[in-house]
Amino acid sequence: MDRKRQLLLFVIATPLLAGMALQKPAENPRPQVGGAPQAKVTNPHGPIAIACQECHTYTSWKPIRSNPEFSHDQTGYPLRGMHQKVTCTKCHTSLIFKNVSKNCADCHADIHRRQFGANCENCHTVKGWQVSNKDIRDHLNRFPLVGAHAMLACEDCHKNAAAGQFVGLSTACYSCHQKDFRTPVLNHVSSGFPTTCENCHTANSWLNAKFDHLKQTGFALTGAHATLPCTSCHVNNVFAGTPATCFGCHATDFNNSKNPPHVQLGLPHDCATCHTTSDWLNAKFDHTVYAHWPLTGMHATVQCAQCHTNNNYVSTPTDCYSCHKADFTSATDPNHVASGFPTDCSVCHTTSGWKPSSFNHSATAFPLTGAHTTVQCAQCHVNNNYTTLPTTCYGCHQADYKATNNPPHVASGFPTDCTQCHNTTSWTLATFNHNNTSFPLTGAHTTVPCAQCHVNNNYTTLPTACYGCHQADYNGTKDPAHAASGFPTDCTLCHTTTNWTSATFNHASVFPLTGAHATVPCAQCHVNNNYTTLPTTCYGCHQTDWKGTTNPNHAAAAFPTTCDTCHSTTNWTNVNFNHATYANYPLTGAHATLQCVQCHTNNNYTSTPTACYSCHKADFTGTTNPNHVSSGFPTDCSICHTTSAWSPSSFNHNNTAFPLTGAHTTLQCTQCHTNNNYTTLPTTCYGCHQTDWNGTTDPNHASAGFPTTCDTCHTTTSWAGATFNHNNTPFPLTGAHVNVACNKCHINNVFAGTPTDCYSCHKADFTSTTNPNHVTAGWPTSCTTCHTTTAWLPATLPAQYHTFFPLTHGNANGVCTTCHTNSNDYSVFTCTNCHTASATNPRHSGVSGYVYNSVNCYACHKSGGGG
Repeated sequence: MDRKRQLLLFVIATPLLAGMALQKPAENPRPQVGGAPQAKVTNPHGPIAIACQECHTYTSWKPIRSNPEFSHDQTGYPLRGMHQKVTCTKCHTSLIFKNVSKNCADCHADIHRRQFGANCENCHTVKGWQVSNKDIRDHLNRFPLVGAHAMLACEDCHKNAAAGQFVGLSTACYSCHQKDFRTPVLNHVSSGFPTTCENCHTANSWLNAKFDHLKQTGFALTGAHATLPCTSCHVNNVFAGTPATCFGCHATDFNNSKNPPHVQLGLPHDCATCHTTSDWLNAKFDHTVYAHWPLTGMHATVQCAQCHTNNNYVSTPTDCYSCHKADFTSATDPNHVASGFPTDCSVCHTTSGWKPSSFNHSATAFPLTGAHTTVQCAQCHVNNNYTTLPTTCYGCHQADYKATNNPPHVASGFPTDCTQCHNTTSWTLATFNHNNTSFPLTGAHTTVPCAQCHVNNNYTTLPTACYGCHQADYNGTKDPAHAASGFPTDCTLCHTTTNWTSATFNHASVFPLTGAHATVPCAQCHVNNNYTTLPTTCYGCHQTDWKGTTNPNHAAAAFPTTCDTCHSTTNWTNVNFNHATYANYPLTGAHATLQCVQCHTNNNYTSTPTACYSCHKADFTGTTNPNHVSSGFPTDCSICHTTSAWSPSSFNHNNTAFPLTGAHTTLQCTQCHTNNNYTTLPTTCYGCHQTDWNGTTDPNHASAGFPTTCDTCHTTTSWAGATFNHNNTPFPLTGAHVNVACNKCHINNVFAGTPTDCYSCHKADFTSTTNPNHVTAGWPTSCTTCHTTTAWLPATLPAQYHTFFPLTHGNANGVCTTCHTNSNDYSVFTCTNCHTASATNPRHSGVSGYVYNSVNCYACHKSGGGG
């Protein structure tokens, strides 16, 4: 075959081979040239979809191109480090490229015999086989090398049975230092030491071990313990079972102690009660804490044996009398036994010194005060009697009580409680506080000698009421005659103890005197000295005045007999009648100046009506402006009229079903209420303004089908300045729509049936748009997907509406023209601008049906990921 024919066949076969390889990679039929059957061309590389021309030339299969357009990065196994210098045939020993493994262990022999698994990259890199990871090189794994370990060679640890073994070795000290642990110097095994060497040892120094006795054993070494050799307590290297209590080690000391004898005394085994680790001999015993008996005063200096005779430390008494009984019984000043003194010595004595003693009489039932404090004890405690002496004054001073004659206490029946008049400071200067009795002395009573009242020394049966002593004064009084007038015998109503004759009677307690009553002589009311049966009501005294009154006639008018309703005690003739209170009809306006007879004709004060219409019926029926009767006005005159003036009247339209607002407030009534029609007028705008509604042409309300609810757009303030709130319709105005003139959308005044979707009005915009071409791209007519009413451009397509492909894919980053290179046809898209054949084809090696073009790319990668 000549070279020209060979080249022709290659040119024809190449694109066919690339396409046919998708159906049967191993064998491709040779394309027929000139209609003649051709021999099959075998693909030696196995199932790959790389275009032949990326490696081969048109001249021949071999040699391959000096600079192939094949990138190993697209195969899923980029060549890095030492791999970049290896020739293809070093790894691809056969021409079927898919037969090469990606695992290091499949190409490189594992000299570690799988100790570290099959992942060589944990320690090695492609930069070089001997270049290990820094963490491995520095031993920065689960056992960092510090201290003496850092100076060791690897084989110092990885030796013998562990030679070549780098994983699975124990990190415990004991695993390598087991021999050191069993050293005979301090046999850790027999001592029961734990195998956690780092309790005591460090990697910096094995021999200078430190043992924290408190932390490891719970027993702190203090005082003399801190300087003892370990063997002093841990005899024969026995570290297990060593007692932690003082008695455990010092039982011999405890048993041999004689001062005092610990065993005989039954002292507790808790040596720390008295002893310390700093000094064993200088023991201190807290008598307060451990014997519950504080040593104070002289007791603090007494030798222990002086109280604890014969080493008795268990039954020693704690009360004074038990030790000082001889002192108590031998005391004669006074004689404690004969006087029956209590055996509680602390009442008088202290531990500071037995003498002098002090007795606090205030602690007894009889504290000493006044002259009692200077009396010798024997003066009261005769014959050493300290037990049966009385504690009351009378008990000691009975003779004084009976011998007293000024006044005679016994004859007068005075109480035996001397403290009422006497005190311990001075017996003779007695004072009697009459205010402490049931009759305190006031006024002239305070200067009266006692005998003037207490005649014949009567201090028991004297009365306490004024009348009891002043009965003769009461009966002898003539101005007025108290007895004849039946005055009460309670003299305090008028008299005082200060001055008997200047008596005053508080009339307010029975009948307050006000006005003219205050100046009337008593006899004018209390005729014939009648102070008992006089009435207290006005009518009781003024019945004649009530019946004789004719202006008005109280009896005929059936006025109440409670005169104070209108009259006062100041001036009887100036009558004041509160019409609001007593007639339930306040007089206001012109009513307040009318004469009573103008309303109460023929003295009728009982059935006078209170409704306006009842008195003003003639005014109501005679009114023609407007005619109240024909207009059906209510008879409640107060709706329009007041008592101030019948005319002019005022009508509050706001109280009706149609309040007046805006221009309605200035209209004459007759403009709406024609022919005096006040009953059947409509209350809707359309009812009165139907002619205006029908005659309006801008816009024509009738043809536009506008509602007859005029207040939707108009107000009573100004009919012409109508405003229409488009937001109350199914199509609120937003963005640029707000400023559009109505006739722009409502052409020829057509308001009914105006569409509310964007496309109906903006169809021309939709069809004429070329960037992108909405029609050819098959875009939906829902304009709001991308556009807003604020501005038609720029438009934005929400990611959730881009159903064809993710907007954030690759380098597109939301820019449409990245993939849609033809702005007039967005149904066309291009993948190959970014995904070049040289980068894409190697990644699809062996993919069945792979063809390098945009349509096929999208067929598999609809979501931007793998297909």
